[in-house]
Amino acid sequence: MTEIAEPPVRDLADAHTEQPSLAGRKAIITGGTTGIGRAIAILLASEGAKVFVCGRTPEHLDDALARIREVGEGDGINVDLTRQEEVDRFVEAGVRYLGGVDIAVINAGLPIGGLEDSKVEDIRYLVDTNLTSFMTSARRLLDHLEAGSDIVIIGSMSAVSRGGDSTVYTATKTGVQAFAEALRKELAEKDIKVGNIEPGLTGTDMQLPDIPVEKQREMIHAAKMLRAEDIAAAAHFMLTQPRRTVVSLMRVEPRIAE
Repeated sequence: MTEIAEPPVRDLADAHTEQPSLAGRKAIITGGTTGIGRAIAILLASEGAKVFVCGRTPEHLDDALARIREVGEGDGINVDLTRQEEVDRFVEAGVRYLGGVDIAVINAGLPIGGLEDSKVEDIRYLVDTNLTSFMTSARRLLDHLEAGSDIVIIGSMSAVSRGGDSTVYTATKTGVQAFAEALRKELAEKDIKVGNIEPGLTGTDMQLPDIPVEKQREMIHAAKMLRAEDIAAAAHFMLTQPRRTVVSLMRVEPRIAE
C-alpha cells in the first residue's frame, strides 16, 4: 500500500507582522453617530472594543447606539463640540463610562461650500466644528491617554485637491492635516500614536442634498464613491499595527475618481 506523504511543515514566522487585538480596548469617537464615525464605532465594537460616541441629534444617537449594541458594547451622548463645556462634558462622560480611554477617534465634521456663498456665522461654526474641536478634544483626551494609546484623525482628500467649490471646508481639512502631522511628532516619544485618514468622496449624510441617497448608491456600485465602512476598515488597519509602527497618513479614494 502506498504511503500518503505528510504535507511539508511550513514556517510562517515571517509571513505576517504582529496584529494586536482590539478586544478590551476603550474607544471614544467624536461624530460617532453618523457616517464614517458611526461605521468606525460599529466595527470597533464588533472587534471587542468598548465605545463611547457623540453626535448632535438624538435620533442619530439612538440609531447608532442600537446598531453598536447589536455587535458589542457602547454608549454616547448628544453634544455640540463648538462649545468647550460640551467637549469637556463628552470627554468626562466617556472616560467615566469606559473606565479610561486608549483609542481616540477624532472625526466630527460638517460640509460647507465656497467662501462667497457662505455666511460669516456659518464659517465660524464650521471652523469650530471641523478644526477647533479636533484640537480641543485632543487636548482634553491627552489628560487620559497613556503609553500604548492611539489617536485616529479623520481628515479629507480636500486637503490635497483643494477645490474652489469648498473653500472653507478645504481650509479646515488642510489645518487638520498639519495638526495631525505635528501631533504625531509631539507624542511619538510618549508611545501615543497619531494617524490621519484622508477619505475621498464617501457616501454619507454629508453629501446630502447635493447627492441624493439613490445617486450615492449608484456611484458606490460604479466604484466612483466609497462607503463609510471602507474608511472604518482603514481605521481598523491603522489600529492593529505593532507599537513600533505608525501609519501616519492613509488616503483612501474611489477606484474611479471623477
